[in-house]
Amino acid sequence: MSDLFHQDVPFTYLQKIFAVMRETPWHIYQILTKRDRNLAKLASQLEWSENIWVGVSVESQQYTHRIDALRQVPSKVRFLSCEPLLGALSLNLKGIDWIIVGGESGYQHRPIHPEWVRDILRQAQEAEVAFFFKQWGGHHSKAGGRIIDDRIWDEMPSVWYDHINKWKKQNISKYKKLYFSEKNSLISTP
Repeated sequence: MSDLFHQDVPFTYLQKIFAVMRETPWHIYQILTKRDRNLAKLASQLEWSENIWVGVSVESQQYTHRIDALRQVPSKVRFLSCEPLLGALSLNLKGIDWIIVGGESGYQHRPIHPEWVRDILRQAQEAEVAFFFKQWGGHHSKAGGRIIDDRIWDEMPSVWYDHINKWKKQNISKYKKLYFSEKNSLISTP
C-alpha cells in the first residue's frame, strides 16, 4: 500500500491512475492519504468520478486538521480512517460521509480504549455519518474481534448501495469486456 498524494508521486502518474479509475466505474476506489496538503493542492486539478472516494488518516487529535483539507475535495464520498485509533477524538464531521475506526495490531500494539470508540460512534450518529468498526486490535488483527456492545458496526455510505444497485441493473460484464478489449487492442497495436 502506498500514498498516492506523497510528494514523490509525479502528477502525470496520478492523472493516469485517476484515468484508470474513471474507466472502470463498476469498481469503488478508496484512496487514503496522510498528505492532506498535497491532497488539497492537487484535488481541483484531478477529474473525480463518483467511484473515487477519498479519506484521510486521523489517528489522534493532533491530526484532525487533515479533515479540513478533505472537505475541499470534490469526491462523492469523503471518509476518515481512525486507525489505529490512539486517543479520544473530538471531530467536526461536516461534509464527511463515513468513519472507519480500528485498533492497532501487531507485537507492540498500543491499546485502544472502548470509551474512545463509543464516543466516535456517538459523534457519527449525531452527525448522521456512516460508522464502520474494523477491529479492536491486538497481537494480530482479529485478536479482539469487531463487536461493540453486542453489535458489529459495518455501516457504509448511502451512495454505496446506490452504486451496487446501479451495477446490478446494468450488464457489468459488457462494460468489462469492452474495457479490456480496448486495452488489449491498444497494447497489441504497434
